[in-house]
Amino acid sequence: MKKKMLVVFLVAVLAVFLFTFSTTTALAAKKFVSIASGWVVGVYYPLAGAISNIAHKNLPDIKITVESSGASVANAKLVASGDADMAILQNDIAFYAMQGVKPMFDKPVPNMRGITALYQEHCQIQARKDAKIATVKDLKGKRVCVGPLGSGTEQNAMQILEAYGMTFNDLGKVERLTATESSDYLKDGRLDAAFYSVGVGASGLVDTAMTVDSVIVPVDAQAAEALIKKYPFFTKAIVPKTAYKGMEADVPTVAVMAILVARSEMDEAMAYQITKVIFDNIKDIERAHAKGKEVTLQSALNGMSIPLHPGAEKFFKEKGIKK
Repeated sequence: MKKKMLVVFLVAVLAVFLFTFSTTTALAAKKFVSIASGWVVGVYYPLAGAISNIAHKNLPDIKITVESSGASVANAKLVASGDADMAILQNDIAFYAMQGVKPMFDKPVPNMRGITALYQEHCQIQARKDAKIATVKDLKGKRVCVGPLGSGTEQNAMQILEAYGMTFNDLGKVERLTATESSDYLKDGRLDAAFYSVGVGASGLVDTAMTVDSVIVPVDAQAAEALIKKYPFFTKAIVPKTAYKGMEADVPTVAVMAILVARSEMDEAMAYQITKVIFDNIKDIERAHAKGKEVTLQSALNGMSIPLHPGAEKFFKEKGIKK
């Protein structure tokens, strides 16, 4: 009887050991990937969330966690330091990061590689209607948010003002706020206008337009051409009149591209898997945000300003997609 009980006990211990071992081994085999996105009220965050969900459903060995972060410049630095394995950022900022362009970057970020282009990020200047701002030059002397310190929005604001012969010194008061804060400040009258480099239809702009009478300030053709000549990442773009409440006509502006990047240290097979699973489940990306409909295989390399990750490059070669 004692022998039988001993055997049962040993079998139970062995079963627990094997279960624990297999569970530990499975956890060890699972690869954790962090992706730096952006403001919760922007477009980066929901698209990164969609990528995470796609991986969860289709790549059992990879867990992608989404981190809300400051902006494009901050994301590039997170990739450089290894605090993020992947990131969404503007194509111009990605290029500046690899080159180490000051004052944004103290040194080059050589370990950043492209995964795919995502969508156009429109440079949008939203102003309270009662501030009587019809042109960029009307921003002189006004209270204006130029985006968070060190952000892609801040750089674009500086470049757009430059095209009109202006600097931040020409503004009455310069604020450096997140998208959520900018929206709140515009709604309660603490700001006259705010710059955003974000997809059309971002919730912060929609919320402001629903709450107070507002306008989108145009970047005219002459200024757009000057910007494109000096900064070739820019393209001409349109904010459609259906984008926000109160718009009466399409508004011309300029845009950069949002791109998905990864650390060069990422395993080639993993980068390939992630790239492939995104395009195999593109409908999930489309459902995540209106801008997701702009993410297509055909446009995946448009505006790609840095070298591709070998894993992504392998996928696009298989699909016959070239820059």
